[in-house]
Amino acid sequence: MNYNDYRRIGFSTLQNSLIAYYSKLNISDAEFVLIVQLEAFFQKGDNFPSNEKIAANTNMSVSEIAGLIQRLIEKNYLTIEQITDNQGRIGNCYSLAGLYDRLEEYLTNNVVIKADNKQEIKPADNIDNSPINLLLRKFEIEFGRYLSPIEREEIAAWIEADHYSPDIIELALRESVLSQVYSLKYVDRILLNWQRHNLKTAEDVSRFLKRNR
Repeated sequence: MNYNDYRRIGFSTLQNSLIAYYSKLNISDAEFVLIVQLEAFFQKGDNFPSNEKIAANTNMSVSEIAGLIQRLIEKNYLTIEQITDNQGRIGNCYSLAGLYDRLEEYLTNNVVIKADNKQEIKPADNIDNSPINLLLRKFEIEFGRYLSPIEREEIAAWIEADHYSPDIIELALRESVLSQVYSLKYVDRILLNWQRHNLKTAEDVSRFLKRNR
């Protein structure tokens, strides 16, 4: 099966902001999988897939899917609404409007503020701008995804346990991105290599890179 075969099966789109911040909305990994499945069905024209259909696309049982749907309804992220088709028949459909309203609220209050009468976007004042969190956001921007809790702990350990400076970690991230490798393991190998060469400051690293380009 080649790429064109997969293209004929089709693709589903999902907001990057939802991928990045679903955990901040008190959405579990299992609930997120359900949301992805609902979006996939929506985009194929099925607005009210059965629990059996959804379960068939996951490793979860029909009863687990039913429980997740109920939890999303209780959180006001999912609603069941009535619709009328072109032939006047009444049916049901799922709506994730509540979820996206809550996501928009979170982004407005915690991630970005749109300045009045300006096109620029600036960081919200209440974001934790500690060196570790600034570094975590740079990784998320460069990797194009939200870091897992384990990945976040690993990056924090580079600073707190291994005593790498944030500047050196940023340089290692840049080298990884230049190599088009988006992996913490690759960044860690870069840091270990620099450590073996006794490179302790960003200036040491910059000189080393200039000599070895």
